[in-house]
Amino acid sequence: MQTRNKNPSIVYWLGNSLYLNITNRCPNSCYFCFRRFKNGIQDFNLKLEKEPTTEEVIEELQKALNRGFWSEIVFCGFGEPLERLNLVLEVTRWVKEHSQKTVRVDTNGQGYLLNKGRDVIRELKEASVDKVSVSLNAHNKETYNQICKPVSEDAYEHVLEFIKKAKEAGLETEATAVTISEIEISKVKELAENMGVKFSVREYIPFFW
Repeated sequence: MQTRNKNPSIVYWLGNSLYLNITNRCPNSCYFCFRRFKNGIQDFNLKLEKEPTTEEVIEELQKALNRGFWSEIVFCGFGEPLERLNLVLEVTRWVKEHSQKTVRVDTNGQGYLLNKGRDVIRELKEASVDKVSVSLNAHNKETYNQICKPVSEDAYEHVLEFIKKAKEAGLETEATAVTISEIEISKVKELAENMGVKFSVREYIPFFW
């Protein structure tokens, strides 16, 4: 089933959240990622033909802000938003200047690998990002590399470090895991709790729209 809206969406919405789809690039190739099965979600096509500029994201965001009573604005699309850290920072600053809405970044936690030499968490904090939700997905490196197939062999260590730094910086931090057979949810939950962060489960239903 194809999405009815054939033009790629930069902005889309689910429930009370407004989402920003800013890139399709990702350093992981998770076998369970829904972009392997679909072009989008509900009526929204998330397969970008080109990456939007900061100005284009803000323009689309302006159009959507008055369409509902959004509880938060979330950087989450068909790719890893921290592939475009500068855009995330610039758009967040604009949001905080014009709406004061909560801003969340959904990430695989590899921001330091993608932006070497930069203090990613500090920059997110200074731009006034409120929350990060990190796809942890495994209680050890072996499982992570098996199911997420990261470009970097040491990605898992970076994910753990990202979570710890986010927590220490005072960002509202959540670790998540998807319900697939390879993942021992109880062990991932225990790991998250030991790091002092929230934990939530994402249901794996590959054809749920």
